[in-house]
Amino acid sequence: MLSVLITYIRAHLPQSERGQDLIEYALLGGLIALAIMAAVGLVLTGALQGMFNGIGECIDFDAATNCDPF
Repeated sequence: MLSVLITYIRAHLPQSERGQDLIEYALLGGLIALAIMAAVGLVLTGALQGMFNGIGECIDFDAATNCDPF
């Protein structure tokens, strides 16, 4: 009885692999985007931190501060 049920289920399950390539390309694209974001984050961390600190000093409105964020 159980083998008949398994055979029936296997016969009626879709055997198509349509869309599998699309999912693989989407995962690959996501992985590449993540790698690019990580690389940019590691390379520009010091430069961005310096820029944000300079902008923060300018926004502070301290007259003694040299306002030069770049």
